[in-house]
Amino acid sequence: MKFALVDQLLAITPGKSITMAKNVSMAEEYLQDHFPGFPVLPGVMMLEAAIQTSAWLVRATLGYDYSLIVLKEARGVRYGNFVAPGNTLVMQADAVKIEATRSDFKIKGTLGTVDGPTAIQARIELVHLKLVDTDPAMASADERLRTSLKEQWEVLTRK
Repeated sequence: MKFALVDQLLAITPGKSITMAKNVSMAEEYLQDHFPGFPVLPGVMMLEAAIQTSAWLVRATLGYDYSLIVLKEARGVRYGNFVAPGNTLVMQADAVKIEATRSDFKIKGTLGTVDGPTAIQARIELVHLKLVDTDPAMASADERLRTSLKEQWEVLTRK
C-alpha cells in the first residue's frame, strides 16, 4: 500500500462488518494540490479508504490466506460532504458476501462518527489473490506480504 488510508480499527465483527477511522491532516502531500486554497480529501482517496477497510475485514475473516486483495468493481459511488484536514473519515464496510476468491461490500463513509454526515457511499467487489497461484516461485513473496500485513494489523488495532 502506497498510502495507508485508515488509521485505526474502531469495531469489527469478522465475516460481517468493520469500522475504521482515517484522521485527515494537512501533512498529507496530496492535499497540497487538491484544491489549492481549499484542501479536501480527494474522492478517489475516500474510495481507496473504503477498499482498504473492506480488505482488512477479508483478511480477518479468511485468516490472511491471500496476499493481495484488490478492487474488481465499484458501483453506485456517491459523494456527499467534503472531508477536510482536521476531520475524521469513519468508514463502515458491511459484507454482503465473503467467499474464497471474491467479496462484495456495502460501504458508507461519514464525518466524525458512524451517524455523521455522509461523505461517500458505494457498493464494491474485491478479488482475493495469491501470487503463488500464478507463479510458484512467488511463494516467499506471498509469505512476506502476509507477514507485513499482520504487522500492520497489529498497529491498527492498538488502543
